Amino acid sequence: MRIVSLIPSATEILFLLGLDSEICGVSHECDFPPAARAKRIVVHPRIPRGLAAGEIERRVREYVARSESLYAVDAAALAEIDPDLIITQDLCHVCAATPDDLAAALNGLPRMPRILTLDPKSLDEVYADIRRVAEAAGCAPKAAPAIAALRARVAAVEHAVAGRPRPRVLCLEWLDPPYPGGHWVPEMVEHAGGIDVLGASGVPSTAVTWDAVLATQPDIAIIMPCGYGAEKAASEYAVAPFPPGWAELPAVRAGRVYCVDGSSYYSRSGPRLIDGIEILAGLLHPECADKIVHAPAGAIAPIARAAS
Repeated sequence: MRIVSLIPSATEILFLLGLDSEICGVSHECDFPPAARAKRIVVHPRIPRGLAAGEIERRVREYVARSESLYAVDAAALAEIDPDLIITQDLCHVCAATPDDLAAALNGLPRMPRILTLDPKSLDEVYADIRRVAEAAGCAPKAAPAIAALRARVAAVEHAVAGRPRPRVLCLEWLDPPYPGGHWVPEMVEHAGGIDVLGASGVPSTAVTWDAVLATQPDIAIIMPCGYGAEKAASEYAVAPFPPGWAELPAVRAGRVYCVDGSSYYSRSGPRLIDGIEILAGLLHPECADKIVHAPAGAIAPIARAAS
């Protein structure tokens, strides 16, 4: 089977299921596992890399206002691959290519492939997507053990933090303007032994005011910008337009603000969300570190901004 994955989460699921040899095309963001980087890229972003958070937000709004796609699908490459299965998403038109982005490219294909669209809003729906991908790729029996192993890791984290005080946690997946972590992020915080003070489980993230952020008075703040690694998150934090009251938040005063790799462990609805839960648990409950899987290298970056 020839499979094209237009989203990083689906690419990671395919590798989890042992289907790496059947992946013939990926998006520009499919970078894990490292072998995914060797796959042919068939979708590219229209917004250039390296822009400041506020400028990215402005350009996204302009594209959306004009009803223009944020991504370009390489129709010629897709036709040459002649895929049996294309996996895309309809969860976020900003984060990755959607079925609408595919429409023109599909017209040039020699035959119509199966299109599998993923739209998870919770961890249970992510597990269900693993099963759906396995079924679409013809390896349904591989799904159950893969899902069971992920669930077991979550259960191990819950056991490690059980009975401990649950800190109030603020998760921000964008800083200019501020967006709280949405969809599965509040659920991840709960599994990790915390209380999400701003996000809502299963609900898309939307911009909020800084007054709403300051009103949460969190014990811990997790900076997890969508699409950014930990070092990039830290550099964005260093220049973000925080209001004066930010420095007075309990989390900031206590030095409990952490920049994490949002791209790998929080934004993508794939297997590494479980790594994200383990990372969160270690930050929320460092006294349990010996019972929790250690954070992968590069998952957390030091804060370069002074609290004042």
